[in-house]
Amino acid sequence: MIKVLFVFLMACTFAHADTEFAEPKPSFDNQREIVFSIKSADDEDIHHVLSSANNVLKFYGPEKVHMRIVAYYHGIRALLKKEKDIAVRVDALMQYDVEFVACGNTMKTKNIQEDELIEGVEIVTAGIVEMVERVKEGWINIVP
Repeated sequence: MIKVLFVFLMACTFAHADTEFAEPKPSFDNQREIVFSIKSADDEDIHHVLSSANNVLKFYGPEKVHMRIVAYYHGIRALLKKEKDIAVRVDALMQYDVEFVACGNTMKTKNIQEDELIEGVEIVTAGIVEMVERVKEGWINIVP
């Protein structure tokens, strides 16, 4: 009985433990560099990435995070003006300096014009190459 109680108390302790920051700790001068990708056109998948990005910002504070969200393949839908529900969330994240990036190759393939994108979206030649280069620079790639 005592052994079971001990295990239960230890589990409770760990369940509420705070996350310990790795060194160097995140700060304005030492931001966590995080890159997400959106490759699915599914509403649930898109909103999951946006919610995950929002959660990271809330945890660290937007001043301690440099974040890019790269949309390619069917995920380019997340950056279209006409997708009103998604565009509102993208714009809200942009207000916290989250950078959104569209894949130029996907835009060509799907015949999407620059003026169809949400204002402020950056276009790169290849979304996957953008992901590779950010990871190579040491950015953390989060796949929710």
